[in-house]
Amino acid sequence: MRKTENINGDWTLKIKNESMQVDLPHTWNAVDGQNEKDYFRGQAIYSKIIPQYEGNVFLEINAANTKSAVYINGCFAAKHNNGYGMYRVDITNFLTMSQNALQIYVDNTADPLLYPQVADFTFYGGIYRDVNMISSVSDTRFAMLDKSRTGIYITPKNDGSVYVKSVLEGSTRGVKKHFAVLDAKGKTVAEQTSDGDAQAVKLTVSDPVLWQGRKNPYLYTLVSQVIKNDTVIDEVKEKFGFREYYFDSEKGFFLNGEHLKLKGVSRHQDRENIGNALTLKEHREDIELICEAGANSVRLAHYQQSPDFYDLCDEKGLLVWAEIPVISRFSAKKQAQARLMLEELIKQNYNHPSIYCWGIENEISMTVTAPGLVNGISELNDIAHRLDGTRPTTCAQISFAKNDSRLNRITDIMGYNHYFGWYMQTADEIEHWLDRFHEECPDIKLCLSEYGAEGITSLHSENPVQGDYSEEYQAVFHEKYLSAINKREWLWGSYVWNMFDFGSAARNEGGVKGRNNKGLVTIDRKIKKDSFWLYKAYWSDEKFVHITGERFVNRVAGVKEIKVYSSCESVTLSVNGKEQTVKGDKIFIFKAEILPGENILRAAADGAEHTVVINGVDREDESCKLGEGQGSFVRNWFEAGDEINGEKLSLNDTLGEIVNNAEVQSLMKNYIGKSVKIPSAVGKIPLKQVSGALAKTKKGKELTDFANRYLQTIRKD
Repeated sequence: MRKTENINGDWTLKIKNESMQVDLPHTWNAVDGQNEKDYFRGQAIYSKIIPQYEGNVFLEINAANTKSAVYINGCFAAKHNNGYGMYRVDITNFLTMSQNALQIYVDNTADPLLYPQVADFTFYGGIYRDVNMISSVSDTRFAMLDKSRTGIYITPKNDGSVYVKSVLEGSTRGVKKHFAVLDAKGKTVAEQTSDGDAQAVKLTVSDPVLWQGRKNPYLYTLVSQVIKNDTVIDEVKEKFGFREYYFDSEKGFFLNGEHLKLKGVSRHQDRENIGNALTLKEHREDIELICEAGANSVRLAHYQQSPDFYDLCDEKGLLVWAEIPVISRFSAKKQAQARLMLEELIKQNYNHPSIYCWGIENEISMTVTAPGLVNGISELNDIAHRLDGTRPTTCAQISFAKNDSRLNRITDIMGYNHYFGWYMQTADEIEHWLDRFHEECPDIKLCLSEYGAEGITSLHSENPVQGDYSEEYQAVFHEKYLSAINKREWLWGSYVWNMFDFGSAARNEGGVKGRNNKGLVTIDRKIKKDSFWLYKAYWSDEKFVHITGERFVNRVAGVKEIKVYSSCESVTLSVNGKEQTVKGDKIFIFKAEILPGENILRAAADGAEHTVVINGVDREDESCKLGEGQGSFVRNWFEAGDEINGEKLSLNDTLGEIVNNAEVQSLMKNYIGKSVKIPSAVGKIPLKQVSGALAKTKKGKELTDFANRYLQTIRKD
């Protein structure tokens, strides 16, 4: 019978000609990958002495980024070119001594043959998930080397049917397979025995309890055994759940026949000063925060994540969008690796009831349409259907992918990533875009796969505007998007970008280096931003009240608007002992006088309460604003290239055409509080004529290039 031993402890790491002792999981970019653009990307060697083991022996590496190679006693054993998937190596014949030298070479250098190469997250290097030694493995066993975890593929149906495909390695002569389904209490509710060479069996569970998402995530266990001469020689266990679902382009998503709007968040796997080397403890904390917000779904972006996290999603009832990092720029040279990543994702996670779709690309047309793009993505779509005929495929398109893009007709369901109100135009545009898309493509089953705005917890404003990075603007942005999402039943789901702030080494925005600050929660998981409480108000049944701006301590004294988020029907706000009660729906607005000095604000409803302190001051606190040189505009990550889109504004248009544009007027009103008019004579001047002299300097050229890119996000009237 197989034995599994975790060997995470006591490794020697050699990196940049230095040696040190480390335990796994480990990344060498835990610090520089979150604050330096030029974080270390290169090769390192993890070494460990391992003993001789009994029987057949397999080394299991759950993730090493980006590519890795295994050597035993100086002999090459295997290599792997997927930094996010598990792989195993049969090292039986390499263990020739009582003490054996194990070396794992890991390299996160950019490679033109591998995904991801360009993306808005840090490509941490290292062995950042568990490493196990599996020994005493029988010659005949459930597959160890078919890229799956157990060689068992479970397909349950809501009528109680359980179809089990099993893959054996070794001789099947004189071998039988036995399968038993256990309920949550460990009671056997179905069993079946088959010959060793039978690949598929059917079991039937009477009156199955359905896996109903957050409502009731009921799990069964399948125990699979290989039996020879009446002796069990191999055994594996897999949890699964009975559930079926479908999508409708007009009515949305249905789980086990019940309509369910997917209220989702996206999740990157890293954490401050830990990078991506998370343990079960951190995964549990993330799951608890996601559930506290009231989400019922999570998009695990943009790569295969820890098996621990998928298990937790099964247990908590979170519906999972799982995907591979075919991202940003397509290259036919990377297609072989893309096929490998997709096969490993599906085979290793096939049995998770939480996973409802396989994502095969994200923003793949970010730069230009590359040769072979449509054929390449179509091939991945076909592979996903071949490996799993039960789940739909999906993709996430970038904003400037046109509604009639061929990419929108490949996968079964799909999403769009939109940042109206942050990178482009205003937040109100999301309503217009959604309606236009549904009118033009009524048969497409669409979700909003990304949307968000940065919210830095040290930046605040009483009059937040787009691009100021304030915690307040982030909340206002999400208020508008939530309104748009909730109005449209046909939109089957949405995914906030992001649940947590995450490392993105190339970024330097809002005074914060190496980080994307769009999270509802900070990267250290210590601060729940105002936007977190907004979602909790809409999504959670828990009774609570939250006064927004609790970190906005110093405010100019006077009559102010105080906003409270709550899941209750009415809220009472006390300011310096003076009470007022307001009825509302999730968002409650009060007017209150902030006096000079300390002010105590207390909100209460249905037994819940929240108290904050505001200091009334005589002038604005400059520390709450962007500092000198930190910029007031957002870098446009959706830059489409140098080609000018004539349907949108550019430097080629006149001042009048630009200034009088309705969306430009809206933007100016947001920033300066009023609309702007210019003389008709001035309005006839092309903007490029005005910017020509400025562009003669390096800084001026950067400014005019930015202006042109920004204008290209605004459609002409």
